[in-house]
Amino acid sequence: MSADADTAPDPPGQRADARDPGNSYRDNQQRLDRGLAVMGGITGDVIVITGAPPDEDATDSIVKPRLREGPYPAADVQARLRGFVEPLAYAQCRKILDSHILVLRAGGGAGASTTAFALLAERHGVDGITGLDSPDDLRRWSPKEGRGYLLQSLSPAAATSLSEVLLMELAAALRRLGAHLVITVRAETALQGGTTPWQVVHRPPKPADVVTKRLNIMVKDGELTPDQSTEALRHLASASFASHLHAHPLPQDGVDTAQGLRDLVANGKPAASVLHDLQTGSPAAARRALAESCHQAGNLSLMASISLLAEQDRTVIEEFSAILRPHIDERDGPMPATDRPQSRNVLGPAFEDRLEAVGACLLPSRFGAAQRYPVQPVVFSGRHRSDALLRCLWLDYEGMARLLWRALEETPHHPGIELAAGQAIGRVLAHATGPNTLRQLRPFAESDMRWRRRLVAYALGEMVQDPALTGAVREQLRQWSRVRLVPLRCTVAETCAGSFGLARPSTALKLLDAVLDEPDKDLADRLRTAVSFALSTLLSEDVNHTLVLDCLREWQEADPGTQRHAMAVHVIESMCLTTFPRPSAPGVRRLRLADLLANHREAAFALVVTALDDPVTHDTMAAGLSLIERNPEQRQRSALPQFLVALSAAARSHRGVLRFVLRRHRARTSPPAEGFTP
Repeated sequence: MSADADTAPDPPGQRADARDPGNSYRDNQQRLDRGLAVMGGITGDVIVITGAPPDEDATDSIVKPRLREGPYPAADVQARLRGFVEPLAYAQCRKILDSHILVLRAGGGAGASTTAFALLAERHGVDGITGLDSPDDLRRWSPKEGRGYLLQSLSPAAATSLSEVLLMELAAALRRLGAHLVITVRAETALQGGTTPWQVVHRPPKPADVVTKRLNIMVKDGELTPDQSTEALRHLASASFASHLHAHPLPQDGVDTAQGLRDLVANGKPAASVLHDLQTGSPAAARRALAESCHQAGNLSLMASISLLAEQDRTVIEEFSAILRPHIDERDGPMPATDRPQSRNVLGPAFEDRLEAVGACLLPSRFGAAQRYPVQPVVFSGRHRSDALLRCLWLDYEGMARLLWRALEETPHHPGIELAAGQAIGRVLAHATGPNTLRQLRPFAESDMRWRRRLVAYALGEMVQDPALTGAVREQLRQWSRVRLVPLRCTVAETCAGSFGLARPSTALKLLDAVLDEPDKDLADRLRTAVSFALSTLLSEDVNHTLVLDCLREWQEADPGTQRHAMAVHVIESMCLTTFPRPSAPGVRRLRLADLLANHREAAFALVVTALDDPVTHDTMAAGLSLIERNPEQRQRSALPQFLVALSAAARSHRGVLRFVLRRHRARTSPPAEGFTP
């Protein structure tokens, strides 16, 4: 959906009801957060265009992170473990974890992380797992609670400090709290010999067992009937599928095979076609497909378009392919002239024929979540083929990455392309090397168009899921957060409004604080919108509320006229008078002051006191408390009477609170009125 720009806070020190005494229309003025007000008569037609400015139109979808620094939501853990099959060394893992520390060595894609979640969930429940950041030096870490701690993909730098003495000290600290720690390490990462007693070499479960578990889940979910599941199992036992799983033994291969068998028995897809599709997602298959099309710019441009913009509407794929094709044609210069006239097919092949030629197809039409019109997505027939083709094109062929960026620059915005392209580029760059890996994102990161900045945010959110790139991404965002160029700071905030921010809320708040650290007094609308969206994304998960409220209180205490103070004023006004974010602004979850009083009383109390002490927000906060008192449901849910008693107790040391208490006392001792007058 299009992202509306958030409404600007009032200038510091100016009350919402302030009016120019010289304005002859002062009694007829209307204060609008959004929209159009017209005074007087109208003749003829009036055309009103609403919504975000064209340059700010973008997708606001939030991608949940796979790796986190902090507590994992129980629902996320349950989803990860739904298809879990115990690996071959699971009993040994349990035994080693009795010592409170397990170091699990595994190759990429072997399912070590899922195994770690299962081991910790057995001991601490699905809501008792906390993630540690992979670059963390365990010499500076100690457990705080009796929970399960998970450090995924220990970085090579941190691995050098992992010693027998350190593990013994950590094990003693974990034992005192009843906590456990699982560390997953890539198989190629070197560890000191003294850590051997805590190590287990992870061996993935048999892929056939993974397929069987997935088929049983499909029956439970109603995707397959018991008879269809039995038929799928017969195909699984055949020589062709057994041979495929022998060559592709990882858990994800089992998941893909189960989905292929579902298509076979539920949709009548031929077994040979299923097996072919399962094998087209390999790097070798991608190289063969590109080699076969190396002299056909039309096929190459179409393959690149589908890979970069997976599941976009056919018109979007056609348009991007048409933009990219001439750039590919120009790679080797103009075609040589010929004296013999050639007959040309000026109509060209039909789109569906072109798709069939590159192994792609059209999905049934559907209404997209962000569109009011039907869309017909285009996908490759084989699973993972998009990722394999794009990675091969981007990394193995000189100049292709530059051509794809150029085509994206020339492409008009369509809803969803920033999400599709951003995630696809992020997955590719996670395999890139060299200093240009992050540098190539900068032209889009400093764009005046929000959809391009969102594309970079999605790409960085994908890249930071790779522990090897976590430190580089954080450093890049830190640098961008301190430049004077507003679009770059907006990109930092947009990145915090997604998987990066949800995975690392403390880091995200530090970046947002740096983004607002500028001498300019006026907070640019697009920067305020981006920071507001990032805060609302963090507030979408309860575990982050205290962190965000403490940060807002610090911003509220900043000097009036600063961007930090202006942002805090905006958030306070929104929560008190409507919701934050405001109803027309982008946001995942909209919070009211009453919600904070009910669910986060201590942090909310500190924020209310600070807001009442600030002359700029005193009246707004008083009005917000009055609105809660007038609403019986909110008053009871937030336990407002007890909250007001606590405020009265704090009045002696806070002038703003004292002013509020005295005014409320006068209002209550005056003739009866509903609520109290702020």
